[in-house]
Amino acid sequence: MRVFVAGATGALGRRLVPLLAEQGHEVTGTTRTEGKAALLEELGAIPVVLDALDRDAVVETLGELDPDVVVHQLTAIDAIGSNMRRFDHAFAATNRLRTEGTDNLLAGAPHARFIAQSYAGWPFARTGGPVKTEDDPLDDEPPRGLRETLAAIRHVESRTLAAGGLVLRYGGFYGPGTSVSPGGEQVELVRKRRYPVVGDGGGMWSFVHIEDAAEATALAVEKGAPGIYNIVDDEPAPVRDWLPVLAEAAHAKPPRHVPAWLGRIAGGPAGIAMMTQIRGASNEKARRELGWTPRHATWREGFQQTLRGVASMA
Repeated sequence: MRVFVAGATGALGRRLVPLLAEQGHEVTGTTRTEGKAALLEELGAIPVVLDALDRDAVVETLGELDPDVVVHQLTAIDAIGSNMRRFDHAFAATNRLRTEGTDNLLAGAPHARFIAQSYAGWPFARTGGPVKTEDDPLDDEPPRGLRETLAAIRHVESRTLAAGGLVLRYGGFYGPGTSVSPGGEQVELVRKRRYPVVGDGGGMWSFVHIEDAAEATALAVEKGAPGIYNIVDDEPAPVRDWLPVLAEAAHAKPPRHVPAWLGRIAGGPAGIAMMTQIRGASNEKARRELGWTPRHATWREGFQQTLRGVASMA
């Protein structure tokens, strides 16, 4: 098939493009900079330099290429650091890509199979059980600091579903090219002991290795009914469980523990929700309907494999 990957030089795109090319698809990949065109050629894609927010350019490009499948992996995330109060600010550019960018891609390829990136990490309603399925509702009252980002997630999901497409809700990425990798932002925060367990550390997180996420996406290009799929590993876990394991894998000292009131002062409503209230996600539907099995079944082994060889802290 002719597959158009928007955002092909991101952490996931760099692993997805070779998979699609190996399967015999003709892959076109976008980048915002001329300097990355050669990388796309090395990965097996025909490069296109394109600003996804330029509606006319997107519509013209897609009209000429006439792809069978469009894969929307556009992101532009600024570093958040330990300041969860600036979450919406850090995702401002990505939020435009999830709203305007989504609309532009759909306008340019209205008849293509459409697959879009979403997120399973924190948007679920913070009520009921600790692990959610695709049928469970998203948060109607998100904490301050996450509201603009959740609105953008709702937009990309609703527009994709209305077009008969597939929404892939990925867990938190780890592995090469992500913030949980040697030198990655989250790992460095852990190594500096600036990533504490807040309150009871009961917030449930779902992770997925970047290579597993790419494999699930490649499967979705060829199979799967329209709808939403959680692309996460087998073990949603509370912060109090996974964060010490990440610290150990990074050869760092154990994370500090701080009371909830102090965490709220430092991280605001978004930070306290992440640490104590959010829900995890189940991957049963993706396993059943996409035939996907994550090679890294749990972050327990995955963190160790990803950070193997990281030097101990002094």
